[in-house]
Amino acid sequence: MGRPRGFDEAEVVRAAVVLFANRAYDGVSVDELVSHLGVHRNSLYKTFGSKRGLYLAALRWCLNEEVPTLIAEIERAEDATAAFQRLTTSMAWAGMDLLLLAAVERAPVDREVALEVKRALNSLDEAVQRRRGSGQAAEIMRSPLGFTATLLGLRLRVRAAVLTAESGAPTLRHGPHPS
Repeated sequence: MGRPRGFDEAEVVRAAVVLFANRAYDGVSVDELVSHLGVHRNSLYKTFGSKRGLYLAALRWCLNEEVPTLIAEIERAEDATAAFQRLTTSMAWAGMDLLLLAAVERAPVDREVALEVKRALNSLDEAVQRRRGSGQAAEIMRSPLGFTATLLGLRLRVRAAVLTAESGAPTLRHGPHPS
C-alpha cells in the first residue's frame, strides 16, 4: 500500500494556473513548479505524469471553473459596455491569462491544448450569441467573435500595462498618439 498523498491536488492545480498564467508554459521549469507548488518532483510526476500533464490539468480547471464565471458575467450584463466592465473586475482573470498564453504559445504546437482553447473560445462566443445585448456598445455584442476578440485584446492591453508599470517602463497611453 502506497503512502497517502501529502498535498491537495486541486490546490496544486489552482496554484499552477497562476504560475502558468503569469509566466507561460515555457517560462516555468519543473524545478520552479516543485519549489513554487511545494510538491515533491516524484509526486508531481506520479499525479500529473509530466509538466505538460499539470499544464493540461491547470488549463482544464480554468475552462471548467473560471470560463463559466466569465460567461455568467456576460449573461448578467445589460449590454457590451456593462459586460466589459463586469469582466474587467472579475476574479477569473488568471484563467483568461492562461487561455491567452495557451492560445499563442501552446495551441500552435499541441493539438490537445488547441482543442481546449477552441472549446473555451466557443463557450465565450456562445454566451455572447445567447446574450446579444443592446445599448451603447450593442454592435460588438452582435458579433460573438468580435466580442471575444475585444475581450482578449483588452486583457492583453491590461497585461502589457501592468508589466510595463512593474518594470518601470512607460505605461500604455490611451487616446491619440502624440505627433
